[in-house]
Amino acid sequence: MKKVFINGYGSIGSRLAQFIKDDPEITLIGVGKYSPDEKVADAISRGFDVYVPEKKIDAFKNYNVKGTIESAVSDCDLVVDAAPGGSGYTNKVTLYEPKNVLAIYQGGESVFGEHRVSDLLFNSRVNYSEAFGKRHVMQGSCNVTGMGRILQPLREKYGSQIIRFDGILVRRWADLEQTEKQVVDTIEWTPNPHHGDDVKHYLGEKTPLFLQVIKVPTRQMHLHMMNVRFKDATPRPSEILDLFKDEYGVATLWTAKGTKQIRDAAESMKFSFKDTNMIHIHANMLECIGDTVKMVYSDDQTGIVIPENHMLMQAMLFQKSYGDAFKHTEKLFHMGEKKKSLEAMFAQK
Repeated sequence: MKKVFINGYGSIGSRLAQFIKDDPEITLIGVGKYSPDEKVADAISRGFDVYVPEKKIDAFKNYNVKGTIESAVSDCDLVVDAAPGGSGYTNKVTLYEPKNVLAIYQGGESVFGEHRVSDLLFNSRVNYSEAFGKRHVMQGSCNVTGMGRILQPLREKYGSQIIRFDGILVRRWADLEQTEKQVVDTIEWTPNPHHGDDVKHYLGEKTPLFLQVIKVPTRQMHLHMMNVRFKDATPRPSEILDLFKDEYGVATLWTAKGTKQIRDAAESMKFSFKDTNMIHIHANMLECIGDTVKMVYSDDQTGIVIPENHMLMQAMLFQKSYGDAFKHTEKLFHMGEKKKSLEAMFAQK
């Protein structure tokens, strides 16, 4: 039995804790909290032990906390760093490395520059086994994870027939739970977005991927508009869709009209946290024109990286084969059932 500590209880930490508490191969020590707010009471009410920074422990005197983050890190085999974005490198050098503990970092960190948290950016669809023996690994962000689920199958099927990928990432403004974050009535663009470099880190730096990124005032998922350019004529649309028919974490939807409709469907079907945990290809937007396939797919920003983190845990803690890890993750997340339910609800008429 391996012991895991989740250092942070925000969008990622709260979700991951809820799933891995039911993993029979893992003991969840608890979760870390940095601010004495209502999320502390929420974690305790869900049965999680809460640990707080040693220097801030007096600020949590109104809560029944278990102990300090420092002690929890000392007691675990692996820590999932889900603390506020940008603090991962500090936690690495001051907490995780001195205590010689395995660590997983989230998409708010970086694999570049002097403050990089790892030399491996993980995407289970591409480089699962490369995490074997690694002590520090970064899990890609939701956008970066989603692109791996789409681009890798295309590369495997068509290889050198593809000459480039051109994408426009339409990013949501804030997560569902970030009610303190105002959604402003504007559209913002992002010069030199990190997403392309992150994807090339696991697909290869020569991957012909070119991205533009904008942020729009919604909390309801990301949307990617991806053009795939071929040397010659493209495959038929049906062939592209067949490629993703059995792809893990990718649903094909025909009649969805917007991202909120998908989120509402997930809520109506009692999916945890209203998450689908997957990519949704919008089949009625798929076009093959000349040498270009035009795809549109939405990305469940709050949920897509949660099963990915679980896959990464199994690689780092147990060095399981991809097949065994996949089966184990499926027992907790039921992705196959979710995919069938969504595809039935938004089936072709």
